[in-house]
Amino acid sequence: MTELEKGPTGRRRGRGARERILSASQQLFREQGINRTGMDQLCAVAEVSKRTAYQHFGGKDELVAEYLRRFDPSVLSGVFDRADLTPRERLLAAFDVPATTPLCPYIGAAVELNDPQHPASQYAGEYKKAVAARLAATAREAGAADPERLGEQLALLIDGAAARTRVLNADAFPTAAAVAAVLIDNAIPATASDGRRQEEVRS
Repeated sequence: MTELEKGPTGRRRGRGARERILSASQQLFREQGINRTGMDQLCAVAEVSKRTAYQHFGGKDELVAEYLRRFDPSVLSGVFDRADLTPRERLLAAFDVPATTPLCPYIGAAVELNDPQHPASQYAGEYKKAVAARLAATAREAGAADPERLGEQLALLIDGAAARTRVLNADAFPTAAAVAAVLIDNAIPATASDGRRQEEVRS
């Protein structure tokens, strides 16, 4: 194949084909679901031929996995890498999710695919474990007695709030954040909590 080729509308296509395919997948998978989106429709929206699509992605399974990888490859860096927040504040910031945020794409993909061996399901599982690990690392930094346990509890709260928000069409994250604050305070010994407050006052 040459570097440029004609797409389904007859217009010549360049190296941006891969990005257009991924952009179309983000739009269609989120709007109508993975299973209801066929490669024909996806190629039409991306304005590429099926031949081009399969040269960039071995198949739809590979495309779905890459679609998920594009969402947050750094695992919530906008929360966990914030130097202006204390560790406790970073834990709570993970619950600062806009009410208009769609259902978590990782949960959505795992439910739709219903196949633990699917590459996208495996990636979704790895991502969820990574979120819990970052929560645990931050909990450890905050002085939690059992950071792994707190990390799992907070990860469960986040996923539960995301699902409940979608099902009830009502923001469940403020309630989840209030529960998280109780869990965090109960998990952090008073000495660590007192030390944190003193450090905050000095800064």
